[in-house]
Amino acid sequence: MSETTSISETPSATTTPATTTSQLTYGQAVNAALRRCLAELPDTLLYGEDVAKPGGVFGVTRGLRREFGERVFDTPISESAILGSAVGAAMLGRRPIVEIMWVDFSLVAFDQIVNQLANVHYVSRGQLRAPVVIRTQQGSAPGACAQHSQSLEAFFLHVPGLRVCMPWTAQDAYDLLVAAVYSDDPTIVIENRTLYNAAKQDVVLGGPVQQPGGLRVRREGSDATVVTWGAFTARALEAAAALAEQGVSLEVLELPWLNPFPTDEVIERVRRTGRLAVLHEANVTGGFGAEVVARVAGAGVPLRSPALRLGLPDTRVPAAPSLVAELLPGSDRIAASLRQWVLGP
Repeated sequence: MSETTSISETPSATTTPATTTSQLTYGQAVNAALRRCLAELPDTLLYGEDVAKPGGVFGVTRGLRREFGERVFDTPISESAILGSAVGAAMLGRRPIVEIMWVDFSLVAFDQIVNQLANVHYVSRGQLRAPVVIRTQQGSAPGACAQHSQSLEAFFLHVPGLRVCMPWTAQDAYDLLVAAVYSDDPTIVIENRTLYNAAKQDVVLGGPVQQPGGLRVRREGSDATVVTWGAFTARALEAAAALAEQGVSLEVLELPWLNPFPTDEVIERVRRTGRLAVLHEANVTGGFGAEVVARVAGAGVPLRSPALRLGLPDTRVPAAPSLVAELLPGSDRIAASLRQWVLGP
């Protein structure tokens, strides 16, 4: 993963939107971000399987075809065609936002993503850009089975030239998607279907376009720093709250952007607490948590305890919800692991 890939100047909005606050679900916030980008950027296209007339398999793109006409359209069931056409359209001046229903299906189009999309700016000697946004979702949900439950962010983070973000709150679902569409860098926005219809939250709409990057300090603490991202942030916070009642003070950092990664900020936070735990829904081996640990260790941060990685065991995800519950660490198991790690047996 390259942090040195430049973040391009964002194009100016055609209009200055009024700032409002609305109560929205996560899915509605994504819809609002798409509506804003389609309205402000005439070169934006939105397409994928069932995103137009059906309104998306999760209902996230509902109403956008009616509002923006042929700029929002359905495609055949061919991820390689979706991504290949997006690369070409971007090279000719469009800003495609393409949806891949499940991140698992992106593997069909890995040539288009890794060999084409990520290379456009480099192999053209900087003459061309590929401002493509790939919207997808991942993670485990009841009955999703092994081919619909994988967390693959580390795959994309290994490829220089790709931006990757994983919003957790409805506000970040809105802000990060707008930032991704306005950026000239190819960006993969990974959502989580378990969040789409969660409780409504206050979402500020129409604010300034943010630059990619940064972290969220979701909880202050002094005994250890827990780094996490995506839907698992909720479990980290639940575990931290439970441990606070037992006298263990945990700092919880959420990383909505994994590339660009806030290396300096994370290192400084871990240097203050002296302990680092990384929690993610992806399986542990080869997960991006290993990279977080490596960066902190490479900076020479003295740790009071060995770094801890928590995630899915190295196994396929079964269909039965009861079996999934045994594999994915819940907040109770996370809290128990963190308590033993901080306090000892």
